[in-house]
Amino acid sequence: MIDRSVAKELLHIKGWLESAKRIVSRGEKAYLEDTLLQEAGDSLMMKIGEAANRLSHLDVKAPPGVDWSIVIANRNFLIHRYDAADRRQTWQTLALNLPELGESLTELFADANRVLNNSSELDQI
Repeated sequence: MIDRSVAKELLHIKGWLESAKRIVSRGEKAYLEDTLLQEAGDSLMMKIGEAANRLSHLDVKAPPGVDWSIVIANRNFLIHRYDAADRRQTWQTLALNLPELGESLTELFADANRVLNNSSELDQI
């Protein structure tokens, strides 16, 4: 069973993935033409990478299909090499890789919801 801090981190990721899906729903053309959408996408990917870094340090085992180090490397690239970001590649990350990440984390998201729902009920007693 995961603890509350891990559960919260996972649910942050889930929320950021849902926001990324909203960016993707606007389409590739809109993304490539709108620097604000690009900045929003970068921000979400950086936050997801930072959360992956925290989960890695908390020894949360990545499920099949997930490599925390790749998610973290994406974050590091966007933070330190933002001027070299290829917008077609960041689009691919948003449109393809992040949905795959979300699918792979589905079970952990469910565990996180159970932990927080159970602990909320216990906190009220």
